[in-house]
Amino acid sequence: MIGDSLESVQKKIDSRRAKVYTASEFKDMVRRRDPSSREADVVTCGTFGVMSGTMAILCVPVAEAGTFKRADTITLNGVPATVGPCPNESLGLVDCVVYGTSRRDGSYGGGHLFRDMVAGKSIEVEVSAEGRTYRAERTLSEIPFARMVLTRGCFKNYTCFANFSDEDYATIFSGPRPLRRSFGEASVSGCGEINPVQNDPELLYLRPGASALLNGAPAMILGCGTRSSPEKPNLSIEADMHQMRPELMGGFRTSEGPECLTSVASAIPITSEKGLGGVSVLDEDVYLPVADVRDRKPLFREDYASVWKGTDHRVSIDPAKCLGCRECQADLSCPRDAKPSALRRNDLCMDCGLCTYTCVGGVFGADMGSVSFDGRTVPIGVRQSSRSAAEDLCVELKGMVENGNWKLRDVNGKI
Repeated sequence: MIGDSLESVQKKIDSRRAKVYTASEFKDMVRRRDPSSREADVVTCGTFGVMSGTMAILCVPVAEAGTFKRADTITLNGVPATVGPCPNESLGLVDCVVYGTSRRDGSYGGGHLFRDMVAGKSIEVEVSAEGRTYRAERTLSEIPFARMVLTRGCFKNYTCFANFSDEDYATIFSGPRPLRRSFGEASVSGCGEINPVQNDPELLYLRPGASALLNGAPAMILGCGTRSSPEKPNLSIEADMHQMRPELMGGFRTSEGPECLTSVASAIPITSEKGLGGVSVLDEDVYLPVADVRDRKPLFREDYASVWKGTDHRVSIDPAKCLGCRECQADLSCPRDAKPSALRRNDLCMDCGLCTYTCVGGVFGADMGSVSFDGRTVPIGVRQSSRSAAEDLCVELKGMVENGNWKLRDVNGKI
């Protein structure tokens, strides 16, 4: 009977009796028939993609106490951070905030830095204070306070962008090369029917205090993020970076500079008819506005079925087609520097699909789908979200719930 409280669903989780489905599994059931309220207790949902509103708050040991009184500037691997708010006078420490979209140069930014930190790499720290420069190398294990805050992300849906002009256009909504002219391609973001907010659009559960995963780390939802609205809600989330996983985060190069990749997952409990309706949403029900990338004003309407239904969520590789080009165009166009020329997948590949368009030998293949509007059919050229990675995250979270390793939280942070 629907109407179970969070407490009763949690008891089922704790006793390993909860009926748990990944979002994809539950959608498959919905497509076959209307599921009964008795058939599911929890649906695990996830998303992975470019989320510009990501930042880290760090307290970095730089030098011995008394070495300098107060820092003026700080960079980490060349990525500038904002000093403060605490001065940490004479302690040799620097409190700072690093934005995911801050950049050292056109190919390395905050998102790359965050991944390198979580991967345990040594980070070069440079501080200016009182006219002197101090340098140190630190790993994340040596930074006692490292919290990531997603100021806004996990939007219920995003906008599809095409270039309506007759000139290529540099934008954050493409990979390292500009978005092609004259409706040559479309750029899409969002994981559609498996996105947590899409499965809880009224935020019945995804409220302040609720449990989530942020880049694989146990996280807490703070509430709605910036630019959130009732029609297009998003989330703000925080978590300890020490518990994150590098394969679930990173940087993404665009022709307008590096962006930040972030992953979010949560287990949605079904405790009401509204809740059951939320997790029953399908890609074909999810609104996808289409806009000219130059002004970003939505002009047409599509849905996420055009992006994810019947398309290839993973890029295939046929090494036999490799021509051994002196300069691999797939390598040059890869926004994650995943080295497609190695002809094997690694955890940097997010199946964005750019290599399928740039490889002259056709080594990489994927049906990327297309969007149709105003009598045109425009092929999708780049996906800034990874449905395949998000689906893997949903499977992992399902295992955590089934093993009793998940705690539901209410607005007060309690069961």
